Amino acid sequence: MDNYQHTKNHTNSTKLSLSRWLQSIALGAITVASIAIPVKAQKTLFFVFPPLRESLRVESLETFAQDGTVNQNLGFYFRLARTDEEAQNKFREALNKELPVEPRLVARFFNSELGAAILDLAGKFIQIQGGSNGKFALRGALITAAFDEEGLSLINFFRQLPTNIQFDLPKMLELARLTEIAVKATQVFSEEVIPNLSAAEAESAEPVDFASLPDLRQRGDYGVEKKRWVLTDRERNFRKFYVDIYKPQQWREGKTPVVIISHGLSSKPEHFEERAQHLASYGYVVALPQHIGSDAQHMQSFLKGTSRQVFLSDEFINRPLDISYVIDKLELRNLEQFDGKLATDKVAVFGHSFGGYGALAVAGATIDFDNLEKECSTLITRINTSLRLQCRALNLERKDYNFRDERVVAAIGHNPVNRSIFGPKGMGQIQIPVLMGAGSYDPATPFVFEQLGSFTWLNSPNKYLVLQEGQAHVDISAMDGGISEVIESIEELTVPETQLLDYYTNATMLAFSKVYLDQNEDYLPFLQSSYLQYLSEGQEFKTYLISEASSEKLVEAIEQFNREAGIFNQIPQNQ
Repeated sequence: MDNYQHTKNHTNSTKLSLSRWLQSIALGAITVASIAIPVKAQKTLFFVFPPLRESLRVESLETFAQDGTVNQNLGFYFRLARTDEEAQNKFREALNKELPVEPRLVARFFNSELGAAILDLAGKFIQIQGGSNGKFALRGALITAAFDEEGLSLINFFRQLPTNIQFDLPKMLELARLTEIAVKATQVFSEEVIPNLSAAEAESAEPVDFASLPDLRQRGDYGVEKKRWVLTDRERNFRKFYVDIYKPQQWREGKTPVVIISHGLSSKPEHFEERAQHLASYGYVVALPQHIGSDAQHMQSFLKGTSRQVFLSDEFINRPLDISYVIDKLELRNLEQFDGKLATDKVAVFGHSFGGYGALAVAGATIDFDNLEKECSTLITRINTSLRLQCRALNLERKDYNFRDERVVAAIGHNPVNRSIFGPKGMGQIQIPVLMGAGSYDPATPFVFEQLGSFTWLNSPNKYLVLQEGQAHVDISAMDGGISEVIESIEELTVPETQLLDYYTNATMLAFSKVYLDQNEDYLPFLQSSYLQYLSEGQEFKTYLISEASSEKLVEAIEQFNREAGIFNQIPQNQ
């Protein structure tokens, strides 16, 4: 493990990085919303804080962007903000910086349902003069600037604005307050509450010499073979998708349990080969289905203009049905292709992000439309990015959906999308063992929104929450250049090595499978906080585990935070 030791300063640096990472994500979202602003021929922006209303002429910004001249109109705001010369220079750079975007993709995204929803949210803060939603003007300014020969920059946004715009400062300040609370919550729960609860569990457990036990981070001895199936479900409009199957080269004695791995939005089965290889090397058969309406291929169709949506709303139905259909096919082909060795009545599902939604759905979680509709109409939608995805489920027919598959006896949700679409009522339906994974740097499904509270809603006595420090939802090393540049621009941000996070995830995933698929209690010590403590020794980025034993104390900690911070998990209604 020494190979993964970082040379940078440890705890204080990490905590500072976390704060700046989260603030950059949250404030970056506000900035993006603020960039897309419309203005008329007179090109004036209004900042409204009743009863006050101040104006800023776009021509003042244009002059400043061109040669650095600060006229009286702009100077008023600089004096108000007490900006020094360095801050003004950075602002000028920001005004002139061109964003390298493909104009057609900008147009396609903001004409999609997801893009329109984002603009609708931004338009409640950045309004047409008089107070109406600025979403259509925002879209026009974005697209026009993107196609303009000068490209998409902040100052060119302002040049292209079609009408006067006003910033609703009270709402923006409320959003800033919620963002600050979310940042504080992330720090408190990732740096204090979860580590302390995990340490308390380790303290009360019987000592274990993990160095003398098998190293679950390492590959098993069964070898691995891979094949690909192409399936067509005739009952779902001939839905056709591929499934990657990983099986051991040598069969274990007795029946072989099955694990289904469900990928996330705009991802694909191949992204989870590391997980599949690891499990198959220990004797499991692992199936990774493609989810065709929300995978990488569908995203390519969107980028090419052959699909109008980033993902299809029906994926909330099709994803869990894909999982059950794959289990059906494993049952059907068990004798012919697996010598009858598969235990298809003992299946675990591992789902990442949107795949985590599917895993929890087949585990028994039910959609709570009332809860979802309430949360989709609140300010929290501005800072919980995954809620924009979940709100798309409001397009579904309102009825009781039951995706529970009785063959699924255990579920792992890694960075799962789950909080609002299931709510306490829906999550409380799960009765089987659940392991929920979270990342302290996750901007896509922030753990203080998506995993922290929902872990306490689970009624299963066999439940676990694993928090990985520095985990950012996906493998950052595989991100595209644009995202990498954003990450590199955040001062003092350090992230863990991919292999270290793989070690954490593979070990806990394997231990969970051994206990709840194989019914092998010899592996229970590996599902203790002390084991994750052992794996984290000497590491800058640690991982923590808590179980049902800490659930009540976690609820108390959340309630205490609510009282001290004002509101957290108490979602304010949007005015």
